[in-house]
Amino acid sequence: MWAINRIAGVVFGLSVTVAEAAPPPSGPRIDALPQPVSPPPTLDLEALARTYAASAQGPGRAADSGPPLLVFISLSMPRPSLERLFAQAERAGAVLVLRGLVKGSWRETGAALHPLLARHRVALQIDPQAFDRYGIAAVPSVVLRKRQTACDGSTCPEAAAFVRVSGDVSLDYALAALQRSAPSFATDAEQWRQRLQPAEP
Repeated sequence: MWAINRIAGVVFGLSVTVAEAAPPPSGPRIDALPQPVSPPPTLDLEALARTYAASAQGPGRAADSGPPLLVFISLSMPRPSLERLFAQAERAGAVLVLRGLVKGSWRETGAALHPLLARHRVALQIDPQAFDRYGIAAVPSVVLRKRQTACDGSTCPEAAAFVRVSGDVSLDYALAALQRSAPSFATDAEQWRQRLQPAEP
């Protein structure tokens, strides 16, 4: 696992189109004109954050489908670990949580997230207070909570309201660890593990 550090940014290269020169004066060649370069798709993280509550259940999940499962990550984590957690969060309907923006910039954060979000439809939250609320000191960390409880900095969820496990492991392994270490959450953890099982043909 990795200590929480300032998130590293990603610099995208420029897209260049080279057009062949038109032949001499036999009239203009429309097909030889430079073609416009389509800009890369943009990611509106601000809108994503605003719609978090509506999308947190994942595609096709009812609002009462179970206790929320949060996966705390950082973009400084190795890419294979991020790829695995994005894929599993998509399958289970878990919510991915980041501490903050890359260099304080929505644009740089969007650039860093775009390769992952282009392949995985996940609920994503940027919430620095959640890291404090659940005592997240290292990533990745998985939190399974029984209910939503407000935290104003002095009043936070009691320990019995959630369980947490940290380590660079898969989501199903983390849930199995929660089943073993917190019997009162075993049923909830098993329900989430079932979502990670491949669909039967």
